[in-house]
Amino acid sequence: MPKKSPKLPDPDENPNADVVIYDGQCNFCTSQVSNLRRLDWGGSRLTYLSLHDKRVAERYPDLKYDDLMKQMYVVDQDGGRHGGADAVRYLTRRLPTIWIAAPILHIPGSAGLWRWMYNQVAKRRYKIAGKSCENDACEIHFKQ
Repeated sequence: MPKKSPKLPDPDENPNADVVIYDGQCNFCTSQVSNLRRLDWGGSRLTYLSLHDKRVAERYPDLKYDDLMKQMYVVDQDGGRHGGADAVRYLTRRLPTIWIAAPILHIPGSAGLWRWMYNQVAKRRYKIAGKSCENDACEIHFKQ
């Protein structure tokens, strides 16, 4: 039996936190979000929504489904959108537990490399760790 992940903080419970929007049907993504949750000591800086949650389309109509399927997004407290590698870079400044990674991720001129690397992993995420959606609804993403 698979290990059940702890409940993630919900934006409705902490409206002052940043919102991480991730693919809740991707085993790789849910694993990484669980890691982020552990790194958010005190659990007050980040909340989480699966991109498949209807609240995402209601609250963030500018974030299109196809874009959300390509990369994780963080919506900060000021409404700013950070996607993919830029979201990871943003989180290195937001979570004190990962400040140690900030210097390498913020080397001047390196953003393009980090975006490319993020995209390579993101488009293969289902092949890396599988999916958790029912009735093969995610099969289309294996063709990416």
